[in-house]
Amino acid sequence: MAIKVAKFKDVASGTQNGQFTVGDRDAVTSLDDLDPIYKRLLDEPVTAVVAVMGSTGRPNLTPVWFDYVGDTVLLNLSTERKKVGWLRANPQVSFLLINPVNAYHWVSIKATAVREISEDDPVEGPRVTAQLDHIWTKYTGMEPPYGLRDPGFDERRVLFELKVDSIATFGQP
Repeated sequence: MAIKVAKFKDVASGTQNGQFTVGDRDAVTSLDDLDPIYKRLLDEPVTAVVAVMGSTGRPNLTPVWFDYVGDTVLLNLSTERKKVGWLRANPQVSFLLINPVNAYHWVSIKATAVREISEDDPVEGPRVTAQLDHIWTKYTGMEPPYGLRDPGFDERRVLFELKVDSIATFGQP
């Protein structure tokens, strides 16, 4: 299935008519098919800001480590986090990945949670832990295991698989 991509006009090459509006629209079948200048924001350790609708009806914004496979975004969370309950109640999510060197180079992804896997699942649970170890290494450069589990309790993780609904891109590196 195609993922809609809105390519915003930017001012990297100077001002232009209609700047900061959608210039072109495209479609990709996978996040792997994104233009390389935007895909790098997904592949490099760029912290994403995730928006999940909170219990007050307002978006809750949180920095998170970002990962994906094909057309699926992976969001690995501690089951103790409020955003787990909010995501279960309202599965629509938005991610924003901003180039840390140039704030006018970004990717926005709108996605919907379609599946949840518990780290305690006897069959797929090891995949949750392995994915957590993968993003630990991606973002810290350190070897597994993931080193930030809360020592105050037996922290358990849940992996949300999110289907990408649409993408917006902006700017140059």
